[in-house]
Amino acid sequence: MFLDIREFSKPCSCGRTHQIEVKKIMVEKGALQHLPELLFSCGRFRQPTIICDENTYSAAGHDVQKLFPHAACVRLNPDGLHADKHGVAQAESGMNPETDVLLAVGSGTIHDITRYCANKRRIPFVSVPTAASVDGFVSTVAAMTWHGFKKTFPAVSPICVVADSTVFSKAPARLTASGVSDLLGKYTALADWKISHLVTGEYLCDRVCSLEYRAMREVCGVLQEIRAGNEEACEKLMYALLLSGLAMQMVGNSRPASGAEHHFSHLWEMKLINGPIDAYHGEKVSVGLMIAVEEYRRAREALAAGKYRWADYSGLEMGLLNREIPSAAMREELIRENTPDPLASIDKDRLKAAIPGIVQILSELPLPEEVRRLLTAAGCKTSLGEIGLDPQILEKSIRLSPYVRNRLTLMRLKKLFQFY
Repeated sequence: MFLDIREFSKPCSCGRTHQIEVKKIMVEKGALQHLPELLFSCGRFRQPTIICDENTYSAAGHDVQKLFPHAACVRLNPDGLHADKHGVAQAESGMNPETDVLLAVGSGTIHDITRYCANKRRIPFVSVPTAASVDGFVSTVAAMTWHGFKKTFPAVSPICVVADSTVFSKAPARLTASGVSDLLGKYTALADWKISHLVTGEYLCDRVCSLEYRAMREVCGVLQEIRAGNEEACEKLMYALLLSGLAMQMVGNSRPASGAEHHFSHLWEMKLINGPIDAYHGEKVSVGLMIAVEEYRRAREALAAGKYRWADYSGLEMGLLNREIPSAAMREELIRENTPDPLASIDKDRLKAAIPGIVQILSELPLPEEVRRLLTAAGCKTSLGEIGLDPQILEKSIRLSPYVRNRLTLMRLKKLFQFY
């Protein structure tokens, strides 16, 4: 099955022209065998280099190498592999100056490392997902941990995606569940985007929102089948994840797919209030999603009942940052990230007038019980303890997570209110 890329760049009621960088996307059984012809249709490349790790080499890398016998192959050690400076250095050490296209064979980490390297070398790359684990396969940014801080670096979209369901449907169950988690995180991401649009006038595209909702509906109908590794159901998950990635391309940033739920994940990945944890990105997102929907339900009830007063907000909570983040360098990085403070320009009269609309947006969110049911049906994580975090960091996570990204979310907007 080919995705019709032209469909996503058609004229839009939002008034913007949506740019789509990926040229071809194929999702089907046996898609890997079409990789050479698809790559040839995108350009005449002489020296491809395959980027994978030992696990993804076994899953599909060796088959890709058979298709391109003259290609160089960089096989990274999966133990402790992250999208960071060390991971990039490992990948670059196996490339040669003649490399003119990269083939990312793996899941999220391999793709972020590859797209970062491709952008640095000004060469294209091709996506060969080995698991339906994230929505970032066609992202135009690389989510990296750089000097301990979670950052998004300008990067490149793949020129084509070749997703073979005979490969990704056999991925470890945790990886597939992680993909479901990443996708369902769009519930709060879209609510945050809509609320920011209402309060500040931030650009919003209804068509992009509809794409994301459609992707979630498709997946929620086949959660049991996805968990069982059914190829057709896993294809629907991969298709939905790619739709989410295309939604980000249409907007030009991650706003449609990343809100408060992702900020929890980024906070824990930065290890500011916790030690290292053995959890996938999507697993952290699903736990962040559960915290967010619980908090958003409480906010909705208080706002709807008028049980709030304005908080005495005077800028970044430096007392909190000084107390909870011992590293001066990390505090300075957070201050830079949050300059200017997105709350500083909020007009309280406009915010007050927007409260009925905020309540309506929050009322459209599924209840926490329903979100937990969906996540549990897919085998996803739902609590701090399940991903190796101490439940006692909950309150710190709620207060600090909005500061990891200069983006207005309801979690951040709550700092202007005192609920009772």
